Amino acid sequence: MKSPLRPSVVLVAGMLLLAACQASASGSPSGSEAAPSGDELAGDIQVSGSSTVKPITSLVAEAFGAMHPNVSYFVDGPGTGDGFALFCNDETDISDASRPISDDEIALCEDAGVEYVELKVAIDGMAVITSAFNDDATCMSFLDLYVLLGPESQGFETWDAANDLAAELEGQLHTEFGDSHAPYGAFPLDVTAPGEESGTFDSFVELAISGIADAREQERTTRPDYTPSGDDNVIIEGVAGTEDAPHTLGWVGFAYADENSERVQLLEVDQGDGCVAATPETIASAEYPLARFLYIYVNTGRADANPALEAFVDYYLSDEGMAFVTEADYVALDPADLDETRAAWEGR
Repeated sequence: MKSPLRPSVVLVAGMLLLAACQASASGSPSGSEAAPSGDELAGDIQVSGSSTVKPITSLVAEAFGAMHPNVSYFVDGPGTGDGFALFCNDETDISDASRPISDDEIALCEDAGVEYVELKVAIDGMAVITSAFNDDATCMSFLDLYVLLGPESQGFETWDAANDLAAELEGQLHTEFGDSHAPYGAFPLDVTAPGEESGTFDSFVELAISGIADAREQERTTRPDYTPSGDDNVIIEGVAGTEDAPHTLGWVGFAYADENSERVQLLEVDQGDGCVAATPETIASAEYPLARFLYIYVNTGRADANPALEAFVDYYLSDEGMAFVTEADYVALDPADLDETRAAWEGR
């Protein structure tokens, strides 16, 4: 089994202006104290970033808003990269992220004087998906993913166009990256997947593509000629295909794929130790090769100046708030990682 997780066109946006009756709930990160009640808090909280993390944050916001009718929220999900662009320009309070902040983004935040704390909130797996109508694929090795989706597959319009590249790589790399399932059939290859603004794109490249790209002295990226989207629902729609055109391919966060398992097939993934299905258990244990942490980044200056924002993050990290991770179909942090997250917030 591998070591624990490595750090790795339509906008989905929604305005959640929430008002409801006063209720009580645990509000400290340890879940031991009550959040300030109802009318004691007022203000505005702006969240943008990963469409993968958005379902968790939205559920937290809905519950928190039910307790605090004078606090309004905007929770947006254009993608991790777009979210960090806003966050590092001091335009948002929280940036949802499906990968760690990059060096370039750190520099942007420093230039703008934005100080922040990084908080792990969940674990997710990236599901490699094809149409539920596709009976010709059940497992993809990292080698398969590279020859069909990597930088050297540009221009491959059919699955079998990758056969020569697969044969070239198999003798060189199969023991480390899994055996290829070539020869592939003469089927049209229709790829729909996250665009470069998405943290899911970055994580996929880091985990599935970069090792072979480095060995081949190629750029760490995917083929550019596919249908990109920052909206996971658009990706599901594209990969769902039809009975007459089932040989689609793409990847998306596990939760979205699992919710749509009647329309898309979640392919097993092989990194050299055999095919592994994506399940909450294999993702949590890191047995599944395409697993990653999910994050929120909080502007600490804004949190110090905005009691509503501070209380919101307290609630997010409470036992009640963390329960929304599994409700949104993601994998909960193990106790040690959750303790680390709470300690980072309390010690900011």
